[in-house]
Amino acid sequence: MSKEAMFKELSDAVITCKKDAVTAAVEKARGEGIPPAEIIEKGLAAGMNEVGVLFERGKLFLPHVMMAAGAMEAGVKLLEADLPKDAASKKLGVIVNGTVEGDVHDIGKSIVSTMLQSAGFEVHDIGRDVPLQDFIDKAKETNANMIGMSALMTTTLPGQKEVIEMLKEQGMRDKVKIMVGGAPATQNWADKIGADCYAENASEAVARAKELLL
Repeated sequence: MSKEAMFKELSDAVITCKKDAVTAAVEKARGEGIPPAEIIEKGLAAGMNEVGVLFERGKLFLPHVMMAAGAMEAGVKLLEADLPKDAASKKLGVIVNGTVEGDVHDIGKSIVSTMLQSAGFEVHDIGRDVPLQDFIDKAKETNANMIGMSALMTTTLPGQKEVIEMLKEQGMRDKVKIMVGGAPATQNWADKIGADCYAENASEAVARAKELLL
């Protein structure tokens, strides 16, 4: 079975929400020696991304999304032991991640949190529709090196800018890096509001976090 076919099997298993199929596909991919990060990114996360797209289009409903997320988590859990031991024992950094206030989109942000965790970061996912001050309070509480903010609607995008302004007012801007993402966000937007980086997807988020924190 080719790598591509295996990634498709992993992805399809997540889309159909079948935990047994996900764990079986993960075991098969492991047996073929595919690195755990690739299994997560190109298989499980790809399937979850597709679930997100179908949900946005009204083809799937929330219970399906939650079941798919549960199936994906079961697959990720199986791989935790395979992730590099130094990644498990040595934290690469502490990241607070959430979707800004007024925005209830969760899937992309959850995938980013999972991928960052798998890469060895300590991630505090504070959910969706998060009051802006909560990002800062959580960063203080956890001594975070980075705050990740997702916004999936143009109306909630300004929340990312506000958090940066609030950090400046509270004398914390130089203590944390800021990563922004979400459908309406762009590199230009990140530059305009003074964020440290923009990530288009989960694998890019991991790469940017490593660049900034290592």
